[in-house]
Amino acid sequence: MRRVDFGYFVRPPAETGTGQLRVDPALGYLIGHPQGMILFDTGLGGGPEEDAHYRIRRVGLPEALAAAGTRIGDLRLAANCHLHFDHCGGNPLLGTIPVFVQEGELAAARRTENYTLPELLEGCRFEQVTGEAELLPGVYLLPTPGHTDGHQSLVVRRPDGVVIVAGQTHDTATGYAADQLAWRAHADGHGQPLPVVPAWLESVQRLDPRLVYFAHDRSVWTP
Repeated sequence: MRRVDFGYFVRPPAETGTGQLRVDPALGYLIGHPQGMILFDTGLGGGPEEDAHYRIRRVGLPEALAAAGTRIGDLRLAANCHLHFDHCGGNPLLGTIPVFVQEGELAAARRTENYTLPELLEGCRFEQVTGEAELLPGVYLLPTPGHTDGHQSLVVRRPDGVVIVAGQTHDTATGYAADQLAWRAHADGHGQPLPVVPAWLESVQRLDPRLVYFAHDRSVWTP
């Protein structure tokens, strides 16, 4: 697995939950597989309006892949955790390379005003799935709704353990760690009240992941 650096953007105070500015990375992930290379998330889209609002410092898909030691033509397939503009910006450059998304996510992106940038949905070979879907042996998509109803994560079964690319299930590894510990407290039968955790977290934690990566945080969760 290799991280792909698509640049960064500045979240305004109203969007951080802290009242403070925050600079977030935009990260994708390459998964090398004997049957072909997978790219999870394709970078920052956007035009003048988005650039002004988020003060985007963008690294385009070809340049980002080159820095990671590969190129678009080396990809067998791609997937987006969801279709907001900061995760699917490079989709139109993929040509005939299939891009896997949840059916409900694509429907929402197409019918909901201001959900994403329409041009990022054009010229893409979308492959729609519903629920879990195996992309290549040992690599599959897992629905992780929350940030959007159609959000999905990538599960990679490696010889040394399971790795999860969790996209934007959480903005930070710290946020994920808090929910994971709350899940553990529920599993231990700890007394209520306890925080409510996402329903999908049970499925992820039962996989006993050794690493969990995120789209907007360079930090990595470990057990």
